[in-house]
Amino acid sequence: MKSSTTIIVRGVIQQALQSDVRIGASLIRLHFHDCFVNGCDGSILLDNSANIQSEKDAAPNTNSTRGFNVVDNIKTALENSCPGIVSCADILALAAEASVSLQGGPSWTVLLGRRDSLTANQAGANSSIPTPFESLTNITAKFTAVGLNTNDLVALSGAHTFGRAQCRLFSSRLYNFSGTGNPDPTLNSSYLTTLQQICPQSGSGFNVANLDPTTPDTFDNNYFTNLQNNQGLLQSDQELFSTSGAPTISIVNTFSSNQTAFFQSFAQSMINMGNISPLTGSNGEIRSDCKKVNGS
Repeated sequence: MKSSTTIIVRGVIQQALQSDVRIGASLIRLHFHDCFVNGCDGSILLDNSANIQSEKDAAPNTNSTRGFNVVDNIKTALENSCPGIVSCADILALAAEASVSLQGGPSWTVLLGRRDSLTANQAGANSSIPTPFESLTNITAKFTAVGLNTNDLVALSGAHTFGRAQCRLFSSRLYNFSGTGNPDPTLNSSYLTTLQQICPQSGSGFNVANLDPTTPDTFDNNYFTNLQNNQGLLQSDQELFSTSGAPTISIVNTFSSNQTAFFQSFAQSMINMGNISPLTGSNGEIRSDCKKVNGS
């Protein structure tokens, strides 16, 4: 039986999905960007204040992370039902699971009991969150730094089976890859043409493309089949399959041929990520407003 907390979270997200089909992907990304900076402590949700430099202004997040209003709506609903019990950090973990299961992906039991930070770490957000432009070696190192392995990296990358990415995060692959003056050779040529139409060379960079061109709003294993067809959108996606001799290739092949294996690994890796350095006991607090520290 699902707990009342889970039911409340799912209800708010279901409502949000009616008007914004991207919201599930946006919410799971908040949990990811939270957990990679000082652990899963809700620090990404804090706004600027006298003594807080918000992580929202860090390069991986600015003009990019979204869904904060839905987090606030979940918080309001939970405070009305059971005040002072569910932390904002736990809300991000619960919202990630609900988003995946509501869009066709696996369900898992979300461990709860994280507490909310009293501080943010903007510099940490700039240095610790993997970027779409990095080598597989660098990205693997950022996962290793938080206790996640290669299997976790490939499974969690599969969250790019839904959602969108802005042109500025992959346009370097379309026109002048690594200073060659040519597109990224690991980009399928007809897919390249499609992406060049969405992202003209002189464009603003803020147009969006589907991370999964085949089933853009469904959580499935097509992301991995796309990589086999040279249809990864971000450099960091395609590298999982196209980096010569990489240990990630065989995992991509497994997940592409076996959705059940992907779903099982994804659920476990989400639990692993959700366990990164939580604040527990008397550390931190349960924020009553996710955007600010209590009493501020």
